[in-house]
Amino acid sequence: MSVFANSSTVTVLQGEYRVSTSPTVVFSTVLGSCIAACIYDDQVGVGGMNHFLLASSTASDSVNARYGVHAMELLINGIMKKGARRENLKAKVFGGAKMSANLSDIGASNADFVQRFLRDEGIPVISSSVGGTSARRVRFHPTTGAAQQTQVKDDRRLGEIERAAAKPVPPPQQATDAGAVTLF
Repeated sequence: MSVFANSSTVTVLQGEYRVSTSPTVVFSTVLGSCIAACIYDDQVGVGGMNHFLLASSTASDSVNARYGVHAMELLINGIMKKGARRENLKAKVFGGAKMSANLSDIGASNADFVQRFLRDEGIPVISSSVGGTSARRVRFHPTTGAAQQTQVKDDRRLGEIERAAAKPVPPPQQATDAGAVTLF
């Protein structure tokens, strides 16, 4: 039986992070050029997901979870407060697509940032799905680290939302597991 069946889905919007120790919770988000880092300690049974917009910010706005460093620190600290052990942490990383051929490749910068940050923090990246030109829907089971990714078929609206940067990504619509890729 899938860890995603009979679960309670919690949507993680742009600029947010969530942490849980509940085996019935699944985090979900939709990403274009944004990044979701899913960090977990499967030995303790705790994990979380963040969703950040840009790798870095201006100094005056650096404590906003839309930006990578702050989003990563909030997530790691939140997981540690729930009992995770630093040496057990593992990560899965998603997002970083190039959503518009006419704009700079923010997605690649985001992907480079999160992978460098995790390496510098000594947190191994168990799997990642970054880059490309399509949006993706990600579901993450925080207590086991199981993750599932589905390509979003019509991602034009998502690109508009991410470029606006002031609006959160809308909650994902109900999707079937057809065509989903499960990462272990």
